[in-house]
Amino acid sequence: MNKKVTPEPLFNDEYASGPAAKRVLGYIQSRREQGASVAGLYCAYAPMELIFAMDIVPAGLCSFSDIPIEAAEEHLPANLCPLIKSSYGFVISGTCPFYGLSDVVIAETTCDGKKKMFEMMSHIKPLYIMDLPQVPNEKEARDEWKVMILKLKSFMETHTGKTTTDEKIENCIQESNRKNSLMMKIFEYGAVHPPVINWNEINDIISITMPSSGDEILHLLEDIIEKLETRVETGFHYGNINSPRVMVTGCPVGGDALKIYRIIEDLGGVVVALDACSGMKTFMDPIDENTGDPIGAIAERYLRIPCSCMTPNERRLTNTDAIIEKYRPDVVIDFVLHACHTYNVESYKVGEHVKNRHNLPFLKIVTDYSDGDIEQIKTRVQALFESIER
Repeated sequence: MNKKVTPEPLFNDEYASGPAAKRVLGYIQSRREQGASVAGLYCAYAPMELIFAMDIVPAGLCSFSDIPIEAAEEHLPANLCPLIKSSYGFVISGTCPFYGLSDVVIAETTCDGKKKMFEMMSHIKPLYIMDLPQVPNEKEARDEWKVMILKLKSFMETHTGKTTTDEKIENCIQESNRKNSLMMKIFEYGAVHPPVINWNEINDIISITMPSSGDEILHLLEDIIEKLETRVETGFHYGNINSPRVMVTGCPVGGDALKIYRIIEDLGGVVVALDACSGMKTFMDPIDENTGDPIGAIAERYLRIPCSCMTPNERRLTNTDAIIEKYRPDVVIDFVLHACHTYNVESYKVGEHVKNRHNLPFLKIVTDYSDGDIEQIKTRVQALFESIER
C-alpha cells in the first residue's frame, strides 16, 4: 500500500465501528424495532425493490464459514457445495442471527443443492421458493418470472401483514437505480491506475448497502465518493503502478472465502474488479422506470443477471468484456467452490473468452472454506503474476 498519505476512513462514525456483519446486524435489528419485517434471502434474484416497497428489510443468509459445516454434514453429503453446507449448518444449529431475525425466507431455484436444502428447512420458518426461469432469452421467461414475483408478494402479505402499491414499488425502483448508479461510481475507483479503493472496502460497502434503502444510504454513498475523490486528489492509492491488477469472477466470495483476495494482496496484487456472484454484477444494470408495470420491469431486469444457472449465459461474457475494458486487469481469476457444477463447467468458456478475445492470463481456483489449500493457491497465483509481461 502507498504510505505517503493516510486516507480518511470511508464510513462515518455511525458505520465505522466493528466488522461489516456486525454493522449490518445492528441496522436490521434497529429497523425491526421500528416495525419493519425482515426477509431472509439466499440469492440476488430476490426482488429487492418489492421487498423495500413493503417495508421489509432484506437479510442475506448465505454463509461463508467453515465452522458449521460439520453439523451440516450430519444431514447433507460431504461432497456438497460448502456454501450450502455452511448456510444450512448455521440454520439447524440456531447460530445464524440473520436467520433468527427473519420473519420469512425467500428462496429461488438457482441451484439443485439449494433446492433440496430449502425442502429440509421449510418447516422451520415460512419459506417461499420462486421457480426461476433459467432460459432467460425465451419470450415467456419474463412473464413467468413476473408471476413468481406476484406470488411472492402475496406470500409476504400473508406472513408479514405488509402491503404496498405500484406507486411505492415504482419509487423503490427509482431509488434502487440511484443507489446502483452510486455503487458503480464507487467501483470505478478501482479502475484508477493504481486503484484508490481496495477489495476489503468494496466488500464492506456491498454488505452495508444490501439491506439499506432511503435517503440515508444514498447520502452515505455520496459521502464515500467524496472521500474517494479526495484520495485521487491527494495521491493516495493501493499498490503501485506495477502491481498486478486482478479481476476476480465466479462464485460468491465472503467470510472464509475472502482468502482468495487476501492471497492476491499478500502477493503484491490489487483486486480492481469484484465480478464474483457477491460483487458488482447485481448493480450493473438499471431497471426500466415509469413503464406502468413496475413488477414486470423488475422481472425483466432480474432475468438479466448473468448467473451460471442461466443458459445460454452470454451476458456473462458481455459483462466480462465491459469490465475488462474499463478496469484493465492484467489477469483474471475464476473463483469456483467445490461442487458448484454450473460455475465449474462455465469456467472453460469464460477462460477461453478471456484468453482469446483479451489475450489475458486466466486462472481457475477450485476451493472451499478451509485453509488447507492456501499455500497451494499462493503458489498458483504467484506463478500467474510471474507470467505477466511488463
